[in-house]
Amino acid sequence: MPHDMSKPPHPPHQPGLTDPSQARPAAPTPSPTPGTAQTQNQEPPENPAPNLNSPRNDAPHPPHQPHQPHPSPIKRLGKLPDAAQWAILLGSSVIVGIVLHQAHIPAALLLGPMIVGIVMGTNSATIRIPKIGFLSAQSVLGAMIGGSMTAAIITSFTDDWPLVIGITFLTLLASSFLGWILCIRRVLPGTVGIWGSSPGAASAMVIMAEAFGADARLVAFMQYVRVVCVVTVASMVANFWVTSSLPPGATVPVHEWFPAFDLGNFGLTLLVAGAAATIGVLLRIPSGALLLPIIVVMVLHINGWLDVELPEWFLGLTYAMIGWSIGLKFTPSVLHHAAHALPKILLSIVVLIGFCAGISVFLVHYLGVDPLTAYLATSPGGLDSVAIIAASTHVDLPFILVMQSARFFMVLLIGPPLAKAVARFTPQS
Repeated sequence: MPHDMSKPPHPPHQPGLTDPSQARPAAPTPSPTPGTAQTQNQEPPENPAPNLNSPRNDAPHPPHQPHQPHPSPIKRLGKLPDAAQWAILLGSSVIVGIVLHQAHIPAALLLGPMIVGIVMGTNSATIRIPKIGFLSAQSVLGAMIGGSMTAAIITSFTDDWPLVIGITFLTLLASSFLGWILCIRRVLPGTVGIWGSSPGAASAMVIMAEAFGADARLVAFMQYVRVVCVVTVASMVANFWVTSSLPPGATVPVHEWFPAFDLGNFGLTLLVAGAAATIGVLLRIPSGALLLPIIVVMVLHINGWLDVELPEWFLGLTYAMIGWSIGLKFTPSVLHHAAHALPKILLSIVVLIGFCAGISVFLVHYLGVDPLTAYLATSPGGLDSVAIIAASTHVDLPFILVMQSARFFMVLLIGPPLAKAVARFTPQS
């Protein structure tokens, strides 16, 4: 029997509700009908009716809030006050440095603070070494390197310069080839692989790469990963060689950290190094804070005008400053940005280290250089880190400094043009 449209319709029976008052009234329509067949012929409403079976359908739903996990204790490191972060950095560096030093690891005061800096940097630490602190450390290291140079070293370089230049150029070619492979295999965007594979002058390469349009963050990441790998491997090799080459019953010589020193010569050395570093920075010389003190102190020392005086405890502070500067550059954002390429970057660095080790075998067989000296002399940078390791072991320090300085200068002079030339033949997408 047809429904009488003149009377208001009764609400349809809704299962699951014992009290009809619980039901939300339907939205008004021109001709509401309870029949199932008729409701199927109607257009569905733009906003469907809520599920009336829910016992809380009349209560407003709170907005959806995504679950946010509590940060781990280590991740909270960046939320600590700067004073607390500096205290953790200093205290941990002292402990790790002492442990490594007691284990007779060369350059323990570089490696220990660098490890602590990496751990803190990758766990959101916000403190950074001030730029003037890093430049000051480089100037002191430049004075140490310049004070190690003698007239005999310069003479030996002039006699063997074809060999030195040839070995350095082979290292540059090998690193450029590895960078080109990273680019054509699309491991890294654009020409990042070419600039990041350069064996030395890390800070200068980052600046030049950015001017050429490469991603400076990835270039810096590659450069400092290489430095960390080279320092770690060189320290392990030096430790193995030193302990295995000792006569039976002999012990590793102990450093005298607080010897008596000439305060006047110490102050004059710092003054010359600081003035040279300041001029290098003002003249915008690439790595001028390290390069110019090497040259100025070397000239003054060779001519007998300056007696370089740098006590061990002061050099230890310098090594720690450089280690912190390197380690704290590894931030979570940089690691996230380059995480997908890290395995292949590490593989290219290992290949480059192996290639340089092969060159060191050539030096051992044809020049009679001891293996550790040959390895450190051909190790792919950086100059400051290798110099610190060499100064901590019994090797031919002048020969190592000649080879490393030659590679450093060639990277600055030939590295950018070579990287640009390779980049022109590399796809940019």
